[in-house]
Amino acid sequence: YRTNAQSRSMEEGLRKLNIPYKIYGGLSFYQRKEIKDLIAYFRLTYNPHDEAAFKRVINYPKRGIGDTTVDKLIVAANQHQISLWEAASDPAKYLDGRTANTVSNFIIMIQSFQVITQTMTAYEAALHIAQHSGLLKDLYEDKSVEGLNRHENIQELLNGIKEFSEREDIEEKGLDVFLQDIALLTNDDNDKKPDADTVSLMTIHSSKGLEFPHVFVVGLEENLFPSQLSLNSRSDLEEERRLFYVGVTRTEHKLTLSYATSRFKFGTLINCEPSRFLDEIDAKFLELDYSAKPASSGNPFFDSPKLGGNSDSFSKPKAASAPKTTSVLAKAHVPTPGFAPSDMNKLQSGMEVEHERFGFGKVINLEGNKPDVKATIFFKELGQKQLLLKFAKLRIVE
Repeated sequence: YRTNAQSRSMEEGLRKLNIPYKIYGGLSFYQRKEIKDLIAYFRLTYNPHDEAAFKRVINYPKRGIGDTTVDKLIVAANQHQISLWEAASDPAKYLDGRTANTVSNFIIMIQSFQVITQTMTAYEAALHIAQHSGLLKDLYEDKSVEGLNRHENIQELLNGIKEFSEREDIEEKGLDVFLQDIALLTNDDNDKKPDADTVSLMTIHSSKGLEFPHVFVVGLEENLFPSQLSLNSRSDLEEERRLFYVGVTRTEHKLTLSYATSRFKFGTLINCEPSRFLDEIDAKFLELDYSAKPASSGNPFFDSPKLGGNSDSFSKPKAASAPKTTSVLAKAHVPTPGFAPSDMNKLQSGMEVEHERFGFGKVINLEGNKPDVKATIFFKELGQKQLLLKFAKLRIVE
């Protein structure tokens, strides 16, 4: 992948499939400092007695609360047999006036987070906390390469939370539920066997000089690879092209290139355009014929269209046919203008429907009792999927 932030979705997918992996040249996504910092704010919001989270964020971003102040609160909490949060909630009792006011402002901020999260989705709450804690602003103002990477990582975490908020297979979509999910995932970091056979995850920069039997280069989209920052300069664009060459020459036997047809960016689902580098590969070396699968495995990790490989989604171009280009690949569905979900009480087997992301399909079967009715729908581009109607956003095609 082109940027470190892209590892999040790959890591989560591999973990859910119980496939061991190793990050080269960096840390696992949820072990990166800026991710731990923001998650500590989330944890403190839902559990103010989480002392590790409290100590981590009380002075980040810097707000004039030094180690000496924290030590005083720790001593006071120990002497009075109360939690650190309880001691900080009555700062005037243990601290000088000016410092006490600063600590009091921090406590009030966390308490405000506790109130707003009760009515917001996971994404809305996460974005509010990232902005109002000052963390997002602090990272945005750091224009160094490391600072840009850290800001990208935070944006990718927010994108992941937005995906979670949009899921149609779960009813509880609060930030606390998201925290439970990632807690289960990140616990695996302590269980890894150093000598296990693993999938290697790395940026293309980190892959220089290495070779592998099978290589997957992901995220081949305009504004991602090539990077949006490179498009204004010919020399920068050429450097991106050289990086692409590095990526595709890491393989010994088989290379798979893929791109997403849509991504969340700043909380908005955007359609993605395939990278110009894909069009620069001679079509005779690519397997590009796209056709809808007869059925879905139910796992989005395997159901996603991809370039290359021997899956049912693609087949080799016939020798007599004209050379194929990336234009034959499925594009992201663009909803009908004025798209609005229909009343699901009227839905019946055999009806044609439109989904905001999956496109047009036909209802094959309805099962279960209200409010937990599930619909099995065959989508023209993606094959068969099962959706819970109370969360599905479907328009009945009249």
